Amino acid sequence: MAGVLDSVNQRTQLVGQNRLELLLFRLRGRQIYGINVFKVKEVLQCPKLSSIPNSRTVVRGVAHIRGETIPIIDLSMAIGLPGIPQESLSTSFVIITEYNRKTQGFLVTGVDRIMNMNWEDILPPPKGAGKDVYLTAVTKIEDKLVEIIDVEKILAEVSPLREDVTDALLSKSAERTPGLLPVLIVDDSAVARRQIERCLTAIGMSVVAKNDGKQALEYLKQVTEDGSKARDHLALVISDVEMPEMDGYTLVSRCKNDPALRDLFIMLHTSLSGVFNRAMVQKVGADDFMAKFSPDELAERVMEIIDQA
Repeated sequence: MAGVLDSVNQRTQLVGQNRLELLLFRLRGRQIYGINVFKVKEVLQCPKLSSIPNSRTVVRGVAHIRGETIPIIDLSMAIGLPGIPQESLSTSFVIITEYNRKTQGFLVTGVDRIMNMNWEDILPPPKGAGKDVYLTAVTKIEDKLVEIIDVEKILAEVSPLREDVTDALLSKSAERTPGLLPVLIVDDSAVARRQIERCLTAIGMSVVAKNDGKQALEYLKQVTEDGSKARDHLALVISDVEMPEMDGYTLVSRCKNDPALRDLFIMLHTSLSGVFNRAMVQKVGADDFMAKFSPDELAERVMEIIDQA
């Protein structure tokens, strides 16, 4: 266990090429769950928690860690399972993460190990799982099913982000001619796709949405099979980085190496804000990068890209 805890900080500095490292953990029961190590700042024994008046039940309290006050979310309760008992807190762990420019801790019963994997081995949830399931992907490790939790869905419910573009940006968008070509959104989180689509439609843009890099690349190949260029069909692409089967880095690299796709403007839009390696963006050839999720920032940047084009 000590080896896992000591190595998390170092591993979060790594950036793979269609690879990821999963931190495996357990909640209540034997099911194994995973979270991308790039999101993890630290793993520690559950510290003393201070209660927050009128907070949601799923927030077990706040912890004061390295000069920062961090909300601690019971991950078991957040996905609809029974919460971790109070008497078990002293033997539980907290995974400190950074998502969407905010730091939070997830309370879990146990932390197992870190596994280096290929995104091709990470699959979307089964189609019969339903829309309300808290998963973005599943995989198998040593014949055991590992469920990768949709943290963005959890955070949208526990601490909702502002999703609407402000009136000032709406007025600015009304003064310009909206782009005639749609924007391709690529994200495995239904919550993230909805947030981005709502932002773009507010400024008059139409949207095509795909769930992962593989789907997006297949779509781009399809629209250009007549010999046309991707930029004849799309204004730009806004892609997440972490996605099953093909991540955003690989999608960018494949596009930039294809004559029909290379001129397409691609923005990586990711919740990997705290540990994101900008050098990797340049290496794969992405045209822009933005940390999730500010509707005004995204709307303004999209308008700038289209106006410059």
